[in-house]
This record gives sequence, structure tokens and C-alpha cells, in this order.
Amino acid sequence: MATMPDHDDKARKRPVKGLLRRLLSRRDGAAAIEFTILSLPFFAIVFASVETFIAFSAEQLLANATDVMARKIRTGEITYNLGKSTDMDEKQFRAAFCKEIAILMPCSADEITTPSKLYLDVRTFAKFSDIPTSIPRVSTAQYADLDPSSFRFAPGGKKTINIVRAYYRWNIVTDLVRPYITNIRPADGSKQTYLMVSTAVIQNEDYP
Repeated sequence: MATMPDHDDKARKRPVKGLLRRLLSRRDGAAAIEFTILSLPFFAIVFASVETFIAFSAEQLLANATDVMARKIRTGEITYNLGKSTDMDEKQFRAAFCKEIAILMPCSADEITTPSKLYLDVRTFAKFSDIPTSIPRVSTAQYADLDPSSFRFAPGGKKTINIVRAYYRWNIVTDLVRPYITNIRPADGSKQTYLMVSTAVIQNEDYP
């Protein structure tokens, strides 16, 4: 009595040329593959949106810190080289400024003494027209880096005109647009930082 070929025997005898057609017709893992392909750009957009929001908040925080510290200089709460208990040197001023932005831009101990991200320029001028209006650069090249060589901490006393400028290098992770909207870039050619700028011009009060 002849035996009937089992299912495996039939499968082995199927034409090889139909294997690819059967493979393409299967839909078992299609949803998972489609989700994987679509999730990459989706999450990139989500993370970039979140980072943009955080960067915008950091810019507002930097501007607020600049205004707060400028107001303290204007009212005499912070003075420089006047022989008062309110006197601060550059390191103390940087530490106080860092406290104002610590929630999003914490400063390390090294950052307070040796700027690498946060740059502060606090100076007095004889008249408002002497105040610089442009960002100092190391050269005239289109993407020349920030030049902090002229930055000082030397605010004047009462009734003097002063400028408080703050610059911060914000590290970029997923935001692909932000590095291209600044014309200040690190000397090594990296575009992975965004230079935040905040300025306050004040005339000190006639404090005691």
C-alpha cells in the first residue's frame, strides 16, 4: 500500500522561484517595520522641539539674569573697588551670576574661574555713544568666533554709565536648525553650539 507524501515533502517540492513571492506577500511584521521606519524622524522632530523650547527658556533665563545683576549694580547693591562691604571682584560676580542661571545652565567651579561657556563683560563708559554695539569677534570672517579678550569686570560707581553683557555657548544635541542661525561659531569649526547674547545698559543711581 503506497503512502501519501506528508506536508513537509510537499513544501520541499514547491518551486524555488515562488519563495520570494511568498515572502513578499507575508504581512506578519509589516506593522513593526513601518513603525520603526516612521518613528525615527518622528522622535527626532519631538526631541528637537523639546530642545528648542528648553533653549528658548535658557535664553530668557540669561536675559533675566543680566537684568537682575545690572539692576544690582545700578542701585549699588553690587559695587567694585569702592572700599565697601558691597564690593565684588570678577570671580564673586561670576559666581553670583551663575546662581541666577543655575536651573538650566549650571556653572562648574572651573567655569567660574576660567570661562568656557559663560562670558561676562561689565564695564563703565564716559558716555552712551561710547558703548559697543556689535559682538566682538576674533576676525572679520563670516563665522568668526567670539573674542572675549576685551571683556572686563570694572563697573563704575554712582551716576556712571555701565554695560552688562552676557554670552553663553549653548550645546546643541538634536536641534538641526539652531546652529545655522548664529554667525558666531567655535574656532574648531564646530556648529554644535549656539551663542546666546544678552545686554543691559544702565546709569547708576546716586546711591550713598
